[in-house]
Amino acid sequence: GAEGSTLMSYFSKNQIQALKPKITFSTLRDLQCPVLQSNDLQGKPEKSCSTEELFEWLGAVLNHVSLDNKSSSFLSTYCCPEPNTVVEKAFLCTITGFIIPEKIIQLLEQLCCYFGEPKLAYWLTLTVHGFADSPVSWRENEHGFHKGGENLYNFVIFRNLDYWLQMAVGAHDDCPP
Repeated sequence: GAEGSTLMSYFSKNQIQALKPKITFSTLRDLQCPVLQSNDLQGKPEKSCSTEELFEWLGAVLNHVSLDNKSSSFLSTYCCPEPNTVVEKAFLCTITGFIIPEKIIQLLEQLCCYFGEPKLAYWLTLTVHGFADSPVSWRENEHGFHKGGENLYNFVIFRNLDYWLQMAVGAHDDCPP
């Protein structure tokens, strides 16, 4: 009836716009990056960094934390793990919104095309965050917000198309499948 069409009109004007993902691009210059080897999850002294070191570094980069370990910094004295290399330009793209799994697969496929010519990157990452206050996380079970509402996974894809999959979830949640 009339009530239904009024509701549809309201949602089409207000809600559909809100569901459109917001995309932001930034270029990070002279970024210190951990050296990674796809077959070396634990890392090796002076040869490569571990998955845990990468995950921590990625958190710092995504939150725009300085990596130069200045004692005068009240925010962070974090520095990039060793061994590392300075990358002249790194691209950071953030997509915020409600994104269906099929779109994430599409994004992964497009990112892998980046390893074509010119072969500039050794590896790249795709991090997918669930909303911190999402009602469910993994396996359709209730998501315990408690402290941080952790609910994310991260792909690290290498030039040879090997990949790592890292998952993080809150202490009161089910482990991912």
